[in-house]
Amino acid sequence: MKAEGIRHSKLLDRKISKVAVLGGSGSFAIEAAQSAGADIFISADFKYHDFFRAENRIILADIGHYESEQYTKELLHSYLTKKIINFAPALAEEHIYVSEINTNPISYL
Repeated sequence: MKAEGIRHSKLLDRKISKVAVLGGSGSFAIEAAQSAGADIFISADFKYHDFFRAENRIILADIGHYESEQYTKELLHSYLTKKIINFAPALAEEHIYVSEINTNPISYL
């Protein structure tokens, strides 16, 4: 994900078999990731006290908001192009563009 740094809860002494990922601010889904049996939950914007919610049952990894969403535009472009090409092929090729602008306002030391 090209993260400049990763904030995380305590690393657990076991193999990671199941990974939960949620782009953007994901603290609302910590319990859902635990319930799904994830060993690690990768998301962003966890607050200090959110890391306590891991309770040594899951690793919480905060990779940064932008970093967790940066590939979304390509995924959406691919999805929309495939869907629209079935509906209106000319629209898919002429009117769906992927922005090349980087809008991450955060810099790291």
